[in-house]
Amino acid sequence: MTTDQTERAPVGVMDVGGSHVTAALVDPAAPGDVLVERGAEIDPHAPLDVLLDQLTGPARALTTARPVPGWTVAMPGPFDYRAGTGTFAGVDKFQSLAGIDLRGALAERLAVSPDAVRFCNDAVAYGIGEWAAGAGTHAHRTICITLGTGVGSAFLVDGVEVSTGSTVPEEGEVHRLTIDGRPLEDTFSSPALRRDQLRRSGRTSSVEEICALARAVDDIARDVLDTAASALGAALRPWVERFRADRIVVGGSIARSWDVVAPPLRDGLGRSTEHALVVPAALGARAPLSGAAVVWQRHPDVSR
Repeated sequence: MTTDQTERAPVGVMDVGGSHVTAALVDPAAPGDVLVERGAEIDPHAPLDVLLDQLTGPARALTTARPVPGWTVAMPGPFDYRAGTGTFAGVDKFQSLAGIDLRGALAERLAVSPDAVRFCNDAVAYGIGEWAAGAGTHAHRTICITLGTGVGSAFLVDGVEVSTGSTVPEEGEVHRLTIDGRPLEDTFSSPALRRDQLRRSGRTSSVEEICALARAVDDIARDVLDTAASALGAALRPWVERFRADRIVVGGSIARSWDVVAPPLRDGLGRSTEHALVVPAALGARAPLSGAAVVWQRHPDVSR
C-alpha cells in the first residue's frame, strides 16, 4: 500500500457489503493505487442512526486530517443510484435505510454537500476497477462476473457500463437469468453449492472446503462444482456471444479457487470464448474501490 499522499489529489470511495464497509482514498488518475483504506464490520439490521454511523465511521476516520472533495459509494441493490435511495426489497438487510435520502444522510455525516456524494452499483464498480487497473486491461468489450453469495455482473464497452439493449440481460444483471427454469443463483452461488454438497454427501461444508475437496479429486465435491460452473457458463454463453465480449473477468470469493472453477466454467461457455479471453480478477476486494474512483472522475451522477 502506498502511503505517500503529498502530491496526490484523492477522492473518497466506499464499498458497502452486507456485513462490512471499506472506505479508501484513491487518486482517480491512478485508480489502481489505493492510497489508504480502512474497514469495519456493520450490522445490516441495526437502527437507522446506528447503521449510518457504522457506514461512515471508516470514512470519517480517513478524512479527519485531510478532507476530500467528495465520495463515490458502491452499493448493492436494489437501489436507485441516481436518486440515492433504495427499497432493499427482497433482501434481508438494510431495512432501516429503505426509502431514506441516503445521499443527504451520508453527506451530513461526511461533512460534504449532497451533490458531492455519488452512488454506483457495487458489481459495476468491481468491473470498472478491473477494466481500469486489473485483469480487464482496457479491453474493448468486457464482461465482469462476481461469484459469491450471489452472482454480480457488469457489461462494459471501453469501461462504460451497458445496461440496456438486446446484447445484455435485463438491466445488465445476469442474476436474472434462469437455469432449467430456476433462478441462476439457485444453481450457482455460495448457498447453492453448500446445499448441493450437503444433499449429495450428507456433510455441511463451506465453499472453500468444497473447492479443496474438488482439488483433491473428491468425486462428490468435483461433481457439485463441475455441474454448477458448467451450467453457469452455459447460461452466460448466449450473452457472451451477443455482447461480442473480448474479455471475461471472473472475481468474487468463489473465483479465488480459479484452478477448479475455471475448467468447468470454460466448458459451459463453449465456443463463445473463441474470441474472448477468460481470466480471474486481479484486484480482489480493491476492485470496487478503484472502480468507484473512476466513476467519480467520469460522471457527475450515475444511473443504473
